[in-house]
Amino acid sequence: MPKILIVGGGYAGFYTARKLQKWLRRGEAEVTIVDPLPYLTYQPFLPEVAAGSIEPRHAVVGQRNHLRRTNVITAKVTAINHAERFATITPEVGEPWEFEYDVVVVTAGSISRTFPIPGVADQAIGMKTIEEAIAVRDRVIDNFNRAANLPAGPERDRLLTFVLVGGGFAGIETISELRSLASGLLRYYPTIAFEDVRFHLVEAMDRVMPEVSLKTSHWVLRNLAERGVELHLETQLQSAVNGVVELSNGDTFESDTIIWTAGVIASPMLRGTDLPVEERGRLRVQADLRVIGDDGVIEGAWGAGDVAAVPDLTGDGVGGFCVPNAQHAVRQAKRLARNIVAELRGDATVDYFHKNLGAVAGLGLGYGVYQWRGIAIKGLIAWFMHRGYHGLAIPMWERKLRVFANWLGHFFLGRDIVSLGAAQTPRAAFVEFAARPRA
Repeated sequence: MPKILIVGGGYAGFYTARKLQKWLRRGEAEVTIVDPLPYLTYQPFLPEVAAGSIEPRHAVVGQRNHLRRTNVITAKVTAINHAERFATITPEVGEPWEFEYDVVVVTAGSISRTFPIPGVADQAIGMKTIEEAIAVRDRVIDNFNRAANLPAGPERDRLLTFVLVGGGFAGIETISELRSLASGLLRYYPTIAFEDVRFHLVEAMDRVMPEVSLKTSHWVLRNLAERGVELHLETQLQSAVNGVVELSNGDTFESDTIIWTAGVIASPMLRGTDLPVEERGRLRVQADLRVIGDDGVIEGAWGAGDVAAVPDLTGDGVGGFCVPNAQHAVRQAKRLARNIVAELRGDATVDYFHKNLGAVAGLGLGYGVYQWRGIAIKGLIAWFMHRGYHGLAIPMWERKLRVFANWLGHFFLGRDIVSLGAAQTPRAAFVEFAARPRA
């Protein structure tokens, strides 16, 4: 029986495995998926998790729950030797081992792209994982709790100053949701006024959200400015040492919360493989998602999602390739699974082709924006469109129902403002009072 190894359990990996177990006949192939995490994170929901609109566990999908006919291994693939058809799997506990396969599917996704700016690695946090979204939410609420007890001054200002670097979709949605959260918190903290809470958006380009039109982008900027976000366009972060933010426009201020959303790069796991990559470090694949080298197709190797440079046959892609987003990753996975099944059965493969359905973003409670070609919808209607689209797009009906239940409860019961920041150090209370042997 052929062995199919899927490296990465994000959108592309999860959907590839899901469709393979649906379309493969019993005994036709054995499918194994390897990922360091036992769940898929629905990343479009991370800003709402950070704002407390969605319960964190409802924004992830367990692999073992829904991949019943797939072997799920929670570990890292640290090397791939495709010439000899084996991968090195390294678990968190225990010794690495070699896994032999016939077909490898690389869907390892991407990581946050950072630059060697002083202080960023020590002070900043990303918005790429569910753990980061939870930490940001707890930080915002905890800082309100601390600042409420302080007199006006530098320490209070530092706690109530929030900085976000990166004006793409992830950055704009995150700062919008956090601004909405902060505004909602004010009613519970009478000692903190609206003008005491400062949000800074730092973007190196002269605009935000390049996926939408310039006119729509300007509307988003006006909306953020009206809600109290300070905008720093054509500005770069130069230093964040000890939380002291220094910008290229000369502005300097202190912040306890610096969020980094300035793009992504392909997973560095590709460096441990003998598979071909292009100049940006992505896996080289052709339109049918088979890996391709200088001498043609590499048999038994496939790729999709953020980790792969997939040609965009519509002509709309940046540099001729599909942009790294969930819309493409999910659809590429379905095409990839069909092509693998076709190849196993001796049928022809089909090229991946998908016309962009537009871009939709949530900008905090009651605000949204949708863009499709020359059509732009803004405000409350777009906000409902955003929630409707993503509420239905998250995998599995049990997750869809949980998310819609979150929103319904939020509407009738209000925002949950409880912070569980202490969960990051769960043994602290026990250790403080635990009895110890006498010296």
